[in-house]
Amino acid sequence: MPSEFTGKHVTVAGLGVSGVPAAKVLHGLGAHVTVVNDGDDERARAQAAELEALGVTVRLGDGDTLPEGTELIVTAPGWKPTKPLFTAAGQAGVPVWGDVELAWRLRGLDGRKPAPWLAVTGTNGKTTTVQMLASILKAAGLRTAAVGNIGVSLLDAVTGEEEYDVLAVELSSYQLHWAPSLRAHSAAVLNLAPDHLDWHGSMEAYAADKGRIYEGNQVACVYNVDATDKPSTEDLVRAADVEEGCRAIGFTLGTPGPSQLGVVEGLLVDRAFVEDRQKNAQELAEVSDVNPPAPHNIANALAAAGLARAFGVSAAAVRDGLRAFTPDAHRIAHVADVDGVAYVDDSKATNTHATEASLAAYESIVWIAGGLAKGATFDELVTGAAKRLRGAVLIGADRALIREALARHAPEVPVVDLDQTDTGAMLQAVQEARRLARPGDTVLLAPACASMDMFTNYNQRGDAFAQAVRELGA
Repeated sequence: MPSEFTGKHVTVAGLGVSGVPAAKVLHGLGAHVTVVNDGDDERARAQAAELEALGVTVRLGDGDTLPEGTELIVTAPGWKPTKPLFTAAGQAGVPVWGDVELAWRLRGLDGRKPAPWLAVTGTNGKTTTVQMLASILKAAGLRTAAVGNIGVSLLDAVTGEEEYDVLAVELSSYQLHWAPSLRAHSAAVLNLAPDHLDWHGSMEAYAADKGRIYEGNQVACVYNVDATDKPSTEDLVRAADVEEGCRAIGFTLGTPGPSQLGVVEGLLVDRAFVEDRQKNAQELAEVSDVNPPAPHNIANALAAAGLARAFGVSAAAVRDGLRAFTPDAHRIAHVADVDGVAYVDDSKATNTHATEASLAAYESIVWIAGGLAKGATFDELVTGAAKRLRGAVLIGADRALIREALARHAPEVPVVDLDQTDTGAMLQAVQEARRLARPGDTVLLAPACASMDMFTNYNQRGDAFAQAVRELGA
């Protein structure tokens, strides 16, 4: 039992996916644990009862007051740095960690060799890339798991009974903000676009937190050659303080240069982890091995391959892992073909950056969009997609913002504005999209907005779309 936690007074900020495991682990290590939580609902009370039965103190309905005697705070990643709890901690000199930081410090606690972390962040594509990476690592015969922001507790991975050779770790900007000592084997930032700026305060702060993933990297910093945003992922690599010998490895949808992975004549190729990379390239897989082979998903596959190759995985394992990978639901998922029209569910496209990638995957689109805009604007998105749009069907609370952008930048595109926000609107939206579509078109649900105005989450929204499509074909 490590002396740094035995008898220490630790406050866990927030119940839920990260807070409950953190409280249990710290209590098991001999700490005096107090959990504070803003909410006091039925779920929180049930979680509190479970922890109190173990001897953990739980304080519901007050997440802002620093418990007396606190020596360390372990916070849920979503709690904003501006909360009064953290202000009080700063004034008292109390350090604040996230659950990722705690997991990092607990690696090898039981004497086992700690599993290296291959880490992924980015505005979009994190989960898919981490799952692809895990599939590739498994194809190489390695004991691994996809963990972190993907919904699988890192604490469970590092303190559980199962031993791993390597972990594929998804990290959000929130988690990275609270993980100052994290040092990955290799890491990738897939892309950067404005998101969660209400939490971070600015695009610069958001990018800086994403860039923390490169700090102390040992072997490779994988970045997006094609990114045009500023700061770019390459800028974040340049700013990082890494271990001597760590390399910058780019991925591109074009022909790769030395120290890059890219695409040549329908093949994913590696010019980074080969002998004489000035002249040679290694075939990794065919574009058709990527499911689905949309441009942004090919980029995800290249990033995953770059991290796997940095860990010494063979080209054959990259191919086999990509072939074995099946994406999660609601991520550019083909639902059905009806009367020569493809219906595709990309309900996970909850911001403009993800939707831009989704729209770029098809030539002629009837676009179903709308929901909660979260402060986003849509002019740039519409301008880039205008030539691909057969029509648009708009739903949700902030649909007027998209309608106005279409009027400004794509006035020739027919628009159906559904003035209803109940869940039944999706069936009508699909019926209207069918009316606008022609054989060879794609009806694409890529909302560019959050779902909570009409649905519980993006999963329920995607399920409603799929059900409506099935009713078309019945």
